[in-house]
Amino acid sequence: MGRGVTEDVPPPDGPEDGAGEGERIDWRREFAEEARSERPDLARLCLLIGAVADPTVTRHELDAAEIELDRLAGLLPYATRITGDWSGELAALLGRHEGFEGVPADYQRLESSLLHEVLRRRRGLPILLSVVWMEVARRAGAPVYGLGLPGHFVVGFGDPADLNLADPFAGGRAVTGADAELLVTSATGEALDRSMLRPAEPGAIVLRVLNNIRAWAAPRPERSDVALWAVELSLLLPSHPARLRYERAELLVQRGDFLKGAAEMEAYARVMDAVDPESATTIRRRAQAARARLN
Repeated sequence: MGRGVTEDVPPPDGPEDGAGEGERIDWRREFAEEARSERPDLARLCLLIGAVADPTVTRHELDAAEIELDRLAGLLPYATRITGDWSGELAALLGRHEGFEGVPADYQRLESSLLHEVLRRRRGLPILLSVVWMEVARRAGAPVYGLGLPGHFVVGFGDPADLNLADPFAGGRAVTGADAELLVTSATGEALDRSMLRPAEPGAIVLRVLNNIRAWAAPRPERSDVALWAVELSLLLPSHPARLRYERAELLVQRGDFLKGAAEMEAYARVMDAVDPESATTIRRRAQAARARLN
């Protein structure tokens, strides 16, 4: 509900009370601080997602992941800065030599959305493999950017108008303008629009990563814990869809926290009053039904 409403302010409530103590709470705070910094670090944000996902992850492991990105960047030939063949050299290094690529089965694994696991396994979703490419290329001085086409994430180099694109999921295969058209048409049934070719900002990339995690958890009711922390991290981003507040409320109810879920539904209904009064009324009824489940 409220699909068109967005927020550019912090959510009214923080992470779920008691959602872990000590280090786990620290990871969320660090995520929020990095996300709201002047120049958010994409790799850092993705690694912090992994730390929230897996409470056993240590700071040493996150540091090791950053060191691995540095190491890979150091393997790129220095001459690439002169030739400008970033796409070809990255495909040779990351695709053929290091074995970074994706297979359909990766969509069924949560690890495919966690950067430290992608660096370990050399497997992941298109957007996480693209993050690896972007972070390695950036460290080496490449003019790289991410391109979030509908249904598939790729990387680009140089001027976005030139469409010098590569698909890390396919090991770095070059993506032509016709390929991009086909990707968009297959995903949406519509033609490629020039607005789809704007480089993605770090916050938008991280939100898309978290959306993928929520999509993974959605058909797995037993993993509502994953859906909840993915929503909560999304709410810590400076800009996020306001409807995520309602999704969090539903997850709280699903997990048995009826009072908090109902209270958040009512808070969201107040947001919706100004744009969609009918939906606001429906949400209040659901809040009332959630409270009734306590009886």
